[in-house]
Amino acid sequence: MLVSCCYEIPIFLSKKKNFKTYIALFNSELFTLTYGALVTQLCKDYENDEEVNKQLDKMGYNIGVRLIEDFLARSSVGRCHDFRETADVIAKVAFKMYLGVTPSVTNWNPAGDEFSLILESNPLVDFVELPDNHSNLVYSSLLCGVLRGALEMVQMAVDVRFAQDTLRGDSVTEIRMKFIKRIEENLPAGDE
Repeated sequence: MLVSCCYEIPIFLSKKKNFKTYIALFNSELFTLTYGALVTQLCKDYENDEEVNKQLDKMGYNIGVRLIEDFLARSSVGRCHDFRETADVIAKVAFKMYLGVTPSVTNWNPAGDEFSLILESNPLVDFVELPDNHSNLVYSSLLCGVLRGALEMVQMAVDVRFAQDTLRGDSVTEIRMKFIKRIEENLPAGDE
């Protein structure tokens, strides 16, 4: 029974560090299962996978717009000077902070405006198998929206998409990010 596991804390977890690890593991599994329920409901509500993908991206974008404030406050990361530094902060700080994984940053294009985040394991897809009738579903597209929304709030327009996905039989999950442009702040007249 799920409710009882919330109250039963093994004796070996009495040390503060072990207890925090236990709670973090419990929270991540609860998040994974809740996300799965959300995706399932969206699949029931919308007729095709493309529309579900759009809704997940839109939800992710809205999360990213709000999450960036929490990230900047908790991480004490300063302004990034270039896209490479931004990529490292996303991989080494943000993903670790919110998903507990550290993707590798690879496959930079020659212009230095596009790269891949390679996740050996994607915590959103634990306990998930895609049914055959949802072959176009990009299950974790919420992540693309989060990245796009957060970066837009720090004046970076980016294109984010999945290039590979372990749910589709690939060996890794690859998120491809491309820098589009710096967004100029438009101050209202008189606020200069």
